[in-house]
Amino acid sequence: MSADLANGNPPSRFTEEFEQLTATLAQLATGAEAELNWPAEAWNALKEAGVLGWNVPVEFGGADFDSLEMTYGYIRLAEACLTTTFVLTQFNAACQRINWSADTDFKTTVFQELVNGTKFATVGISHLTTSRQHLKKPTVSARSDDNGWILDGFVPWVTGAVHADYIVTGGVCEDGTQILALVDTKANGVDPQSPIEMLSMTGSHTGAVKLSQVQIPSEHLIAGPVEQVMKRPDGQGGAGSLTTSALALGVARRAIARLQEEAEKRADLLEIYEPLHAECAGIYREMFETLEAGTLNGTFSEKIRERSNSLVLRSSQALLAAVKGAGFVKGHPAERAIREAMFFLVWSCPQPVVHANMREFACVLD
Repeated sequence: MSADLANGNPPSRFTEEFEQLTATLAQLATGAEAELNWPAEAWNALKEAGVLGWNVPVEFGGADFDSLEMTYGYIRLAEACLTTTFVLTQFNAACQRINWSADTDFKTTVFQELVNGTKFATVGISHLTTSRQHLKKPTVSARSDDNGWILDGFVPWVTGAVHADYIVTGGVCEDGTQILALVDTKANGVDPQSPIEMLSMTGSHTGAVKLSQVQIPSEHLIAGPVEQVMKRPDGQGGAGSLTTSALALGVARRAIARLQEEAEKRADLLEIYEPLHAECAGIYREMFETLEAGTLNGTFSEKIRERSNSLVLRSSQALLAAVKGAGFVKGHPAERAIREAMFFLVWSCPQPVVHANMREFACVLD
């Protein structure tokens, strides 16, 4: 399959309907207020195209896409609209964790609501992995009671919090173990805060959620209490995901395609466009060859992330330089691409990747 993907041929389940979807998302992303507003229309388009079932098992009404299909889909969707695709990654992250539950009845009910689009789920898990781990007092504490669990604290970085029906999040118990649970946002004590205005993708309506002694029914416990609840023995949720790299590559492809349009008008830009295009194609090909070979690991994932980050940063700036002053105006594709590229320096970015990118900024050569 990788050879076909590398040559631009989509996996078999990506039909003409998907091409129409990407065109629709790209068009919706060009609106004057598109970056500020929640992508409700785009999300509905995803629902109608069956995308909400990508990360849900077949037995629960989903499509259960494999890693090849998911990576291809993320690249193409991010090329059309990063905000909508980022929201989808958080929805899919929630679906992935919900599937960790051993309660089949629980999963049947929740997945049906998510796949048909009647409910929206997101995640608030950074405090269980990287964000604020240095603090002595847990950001969210967890304790058991006769009815299940009580969560209390402050969940940072929840995408679409003010729109969510469910938030997959967790807390730290007194003995240092962690739990992961499904929080119904209608429960008493759940208080989504106002969304943060960000450098880009403000329309994702990412913000914090305050939990004030929130009761979690025992059937909504997904995992735990265990140490490092986000690290699964089966490898799910650990190192090796290409999701962030796929989105970075999608934004880079969009910038490079725009640069190609400029190069068609100005031959002097070909020497800029051609190596960027070749580099993008090389990363793309290597991602799918590795996925198909089944050799994906944390080391490879970090290297691909480093290269994808570098490419999206350089290609977006090259586009701005090519279009000159027009690209410096708010709303221009070059201006948007540069701000979106900055996102990949902070979103789920391992420290070795951050350091490698900063070494490149400082021209520190190996």
